[in-house]
Amino acid sequence: MTLLRDSQRHRLTAPDTFLWATGIEDTFITAPWPKTGRTLDEYELTGHYEQWHGDLGLMREIGVNCARYGIPWHRIQPERGRWEWDFVDRALDRLLELGIEPVVDLVHYGLPPWITDAYLNPDFSKLMADYAARVAERFRGRVFAYTPLNEPRITAWYCGRIGWWPPHRRGWRGFVAVMLGVCRGIVDTVHALRAVDPDVLIAHVDATDLFVAEDPVFAAEAEHRQDIVFLALDLVSGRIKPGHNLWPWLLKHGATEDELVWFHDRAVDLPLVGINLYPMFTQKVARPTRSGGVRWAMTYAGGDIVEKLGAMYWERYQAPVFVSETASVGSVKRRAAWLTDSVAAVARLRARGVPLVGYTWWPLFALVTWAYRQGTHPPDFYLKQMGLWDLDGELRRVPTPLVEQFRALAEGGIEAVGRLERETVSAFDPALH
Repeated sequence: MTLLRDSQRHRLTAPDTFLWATGIEDTFITAPWPKTGRTLDEYELTGHYEQWHGDLGLMREIGVNCARYGIPWHRIQPERGRWEWDFVDRALDRLLELGIEPVVDLVHYGLPPWITDAYLNPDFSKLMADYAARVAERFRGRVFAYTPLNEPRITAWYCGRIGWWPPHRRGWRGFVAVMLGVCRGIVDTVHALRAVDPDVLIAHVDATDLFVAEDPVFAAEAEHRQDIVFLALDLVSGRIKPGHNLWPWLLKHGATEDELVWFHDRAVDLPLVGINLYPMFTQKVARPTRSGGVRWAMTYAGGDIVEKLGAMYWERYQAPVFVSETASVGSVKRRAAWLTDSVAAVARLRARGVPLVGYTWWPLFALVTWAYRQGTHPPDFYLKQMGLWDLDGELRRVPTPLVEQFRALAEGGIEAVGRLERETVSAFDPALH
């Protein structure tokens, strides 16, 4: 079975390839928090700008064939009309030398500070497309896979719903306005990338949540929230039109029919859909409030959440899916259990015929939580150990037993998943016993 377009010529598209991947947390929020003056550049906070060469070597050490790798637009283009490529050239050259295919993450939440009003800047879409085209031109013939913008829904939430990040809008009208701006940027960027190289692989990546209503009284709200989870992909692929569950809701919260028709007319395909999911964040269970409303409580999920969400995305979009981010927070034992459970869930999905083509442990090493930007403690106070390596207070990369566990999977290639698939089929087929 050919999972992706036949014209795409790099090894990520080969039907006998499974993408074992990792990445380094690359949130870039360039706007200072008013009370602290702090920004949030994960590469700076974790020392990656200084330790990039060794960090990418760690990826080779665990045998991955693919890496989601973010590039810092705010450093590449520090002002309009000026481009600085040194860091990106060295980092991407290093990945390619190591035999690791980069899926280049073009925008990860933050924008260069000179783009006033961020995603609501009237020139944002053009600026993003121009930036993407310049990257693609620079690496044409060497880099073939891009994520235009990581997690559009979370971007719209923090930038438009709760106002923590530029353009600091609040409420559902702000969310819708930012979502439309973000998705216009994605669409124009896809067209710009394909104008440079028609065979480029686009990996659309979003955060996914599973909304659960154990009490039927909350079922309608859970369905509505689940529809919003799919909003970005539905917009860019032209699925939002009269009759869609969110059509009247979008109009109510500030979208115009002309804006929605624009997406239908400029729709892009979804050759590869990345789902970001975490056992401690992704499952939202309805809980009643004293006032008779509902709040959504995050409850730690088991590996079956990978099956549920992978199947949902496949059934909705009929596009190959990959786990583009996952990890558990906490002890090494807890992280190891999640790695075992979630990879087993991937195998069960594949045994059911769902084309789940890759798995990404994210991040490679610990990250600094977003609370740092609003806080006053030193960066090491905010370290969250979620990686295969831990970080200590001096930002040394400290290996955990997860390194060997993940390496065994990655070096096993597609056969590592195939063995689990066969075990899954055997477990449920009495004829094989």
